[in-house]
Amino acid sequence: MAKLKSIAFAVGIMLLIGAVLCLYFSLRNLSSIRPASAYEDMGVHTFVPEEVYPVQRENHATGRQKRNYPTTTVYIVRYRAEDGSGYQYKYESGSVESTAQNILETGEPIERRVLSIPDEDGYITIGADETAQTYETRQKRTYWTIAGVSAAYLLVWLAVNGLLLYKRRKAGETE
Repeated sequence: MAKLKSIAFAVGIMLLIGAVLCLYFSLRNLSSIRPASAYEDMGVHTFVPEEVYPVQRENHATGRQKRNYPTTTVYIVRYRAEDGSGYQYKYESGSVESTAQNILETGEPIERRVLSIPDEDGYITIGADETAQTYETRQKRTYWTIAGVSAAYLLVWLAVNGLLLYKRRKAGETE
């Protein structure tokens, strides 16, 4: 029973650290979200797959898998706008080369909305059915959800540990 308690405590501490980090980064990212007015809608463009190439990424596995394979290969499918505007879209197909190669071979076009970022002389692409407003809303919802779950865990952890500390002190007073 004591071993189970120590394992539970260690897991709780690891989750606590994770919750604090998630809360910090989600709040930081929330403050860096551009308002919808910072984008200029360049319309929906049709993109066709042009090239597949491998990229080495850090392996996010844990334990032995990460030690033996510190990097993993993912395959990027690069799309170009059919209209010659020069817009590109990159899709990360994961670690299976055949999936990316299949996308290239079928040549299936996709539609993406291009949002220009005039302040940075750049652009992003989003789903054709999205707008700058829905993109901003989706980003905010994602980061607020992460912050909320993290804050909830912190509150639960504090409440449980506060209660346990209170019970220990109470038990110490009655002896």
